[in-house]
Amino acid sequence: MSDDVVWEVTGTHPLAGVYISKQDFITGTISKLNEVLESPLSLKLLSCITDGRSASVELVANSITKKGADFNNRYCWVCEFESNQVVRVRAYLDSALVAKTLA
Repeated sequence: MSDDVVWEVTGTHPLAGVYISKQDFITGTISKLNEVLESPLSLKLLSCITDGRSASVELVANSITKKGADFNNRYCWVCEFESNQVVRVRAYLDSALVAKTLA
């Protein structure tokens, strides 16, 4: 993955937006989720469909919130590649679950 990956998180929840680097994405999303989760997300790959310079990746992420609720989210990442590195991602997820978890 390129350090300069452009990562768009779709939706209307607090983590939605466009992040302009790997570090920006980590700071703006993963770090904020980790503040309310008992343990980091456990990701499991469900499927991956590739077509030349792009891939659609379906994942599930599981954890428990610090309030004791399950956090089980599904993701679809549409990834674009250049020079064998991911340079752009559009991430689709359960916006309502993210908003509820961060509330």
